[in-house]
Amino acid sequence: MRIFKSMSVVALATITLASCGSVKSITDKAVPTMDTTVSISEKKGAIGEEEFNYWAHADLVADTIPGMSLDKAYKFIEGKKGVTVVVGVIDSGIDIEHEDLKDVLWTNTKEIAGNGIDDDNNGYIDDIHGWNFLGGNGDPAPEQLEITRIVAKLNPRFEGKTLADISEEDKADFQKYQEYLEAYKASSSRHFQTLSRMEQIGANFAAVKKYLGKDSFTLEDLQGINTEDETLKIQVGDLMGLFGRGLNEEAYLDYYNTQLKNKNYDFNFDGRAIVGDNPEDFNDRNYGNGFVIGDKESESHGTHVSGIILASRNNNIGLNGVANNAKLLVVRAVPDGDERDKDVALAIRYAVDNGAKVINMSFGKSFSPNKEWVFEAIKYAAEKDVLLVHAAGNDNKNIDVKDNWPNDSEDKINEISDNVITIGALSANFNENMPASFSNYGKLNVDVFAPGVQIYSTVPKDEYAKYSGTSMASPEVAGIATLVRSYYPQLSASQVKHIIMNSGVKVNLQVLVPGEKGTKAAFSNLSKAGSIANAYNALLLADKMVNGK
Repeated sequence: MRIFKSMSVVALATITLASCGSVKSITDKAVPTMDTTVSISEKKGAIGEEEFNYWAHADLVADTIPGMSLDKAYKFIEGKKGVTVVVGVIDSGIDIEHEDLKDVLWTNTKEIAGNGIDDDNNGYIDDIHGWNFLGGNGDPAPEQLEITRIVAKLNPRFEGKTLADISEEDKADFQKYQEYLEAYKASSSRHFQTLSRMEQIGANFAAVKKYLGKDSFTLEDLQGINTEDETLKIQVGDLMGLFGRGLNEEAYLDYYNTQLKNKNYDFNFDGRAIVGDNPEDFNDRNYGNGFVIGDKESESHGTHVSGIILASRNNNIGLNGVANNAKLLVVRAVPDGDERDKDVALAIRYAVDNGAKVINMSFGKSFSPNKEWVFEAIKYAAEKDVLLVHAAGNDNKNIDVKDNWPNDSEDKINEISDNVITIGALSANFNENMPASFSNYGKLNVDVFAPGVQIYSTVPKDEYAKYSGTSMASPEVAGIATLVRSYYPQLSASQVKHIIMNSGVKVNLQVLVPGEKGTKAAFSNLSKAGSIANAYNALLLADKMVNGK
């Protein structure tokens, strides 16, 4: 079910071969560059609702929508035979029973389901479709933010103390504690304000019930209250405003209970109690289980991400994923909070060891106390020729300056390996609003941009929805990488990364810089490639490298 049918050739794919010198094999070749600059006018009129469901697949020249030219890409590979590519998705739980995903699941044929035995001796019992590093039987997995864990760990040493109380040898640590504490307060202030507000509303409900002598009441009941009690007057007015917005006590309780379940800022919460491991011991690896599906009611993120990459194509339901010839390997490692460095590192290694050639990582955080474990896992993936596709993050910040983990560079300049590609998010607007207002950016640390606003994809229980985020842009590019690796398996992970970067569409647009309050810059300055990922151009460039035509 695709909308964009135009097959007009993009008059931008001029290939300039880079000097390669003497090569031993295709994997030794340097990636050519492409002159992909286009100059077209802004689209006139709004995008239709049905058309908007698939705008990410559009062609910029034909549709004046900054999509990835996916229909043209499939026209280009028509009649060609690809190989199956295993795609690892490290995320929250994924509804592997979804009508648009159940037919593209990776299955561990060396494991016998449900026998409680590690048949393939890989350290993971009954890992049929992947592994769950979060423990439990697919229940929601609350967790603290990393900054909360850091401050909680330091509180016993420094909480309530002043510099005068600190020994000379502890002063450096105390200073770092102060910095962490300020970061925690800045992050948590809105959450605690919300909780305080919710508690006040709860007190209002209780007071009005007592006054009316009722267990529940309506807007009409509120309007009928005539009291000289000034406190009660304020409480009634507050609740009338709530009811006036179409809310009631049930809606309040639902929201309040959701806030209470949020353990992001709770110093005393132990998110690993259900897991049973020591998260600070990387050698303690015997944890988790094969329940990868997650809670269908609350964990839709991983399902949405997976559908973007490889939802079954041409089955006349839902949507067409970017990639065909793909199998979904599920790794559940992203909780409702910040993922653990240990889980991320082991999740990458698990996906690599089970044959993934592309791994999508739509998650991130601002602090990474054990980043060395993740760095080693990234290098391990590089050794095994696996491409990691990572979301740039949704904090509208320049990650050449601000921290965003995981990444492939500790100093934000020198990469530890050449197998990670980081993705910023675009809207459907081909104008100054093209970069998503929430997207992180960076001339050194974001590699390329891709569609990431109101992206239509799978959600649990055979449903579909539009979500926004660099979490959606990353799987768009993971899909392109999967296509290239399927039809041109001779190419290395590094080559596929640079093919995507070197073939992206470049536009001469001045755009609003995310988070900079009206400041404009050339779109080309927001990422290393300065371009929009394009499936058609990527395949064209890959074909040129392999076949030399």
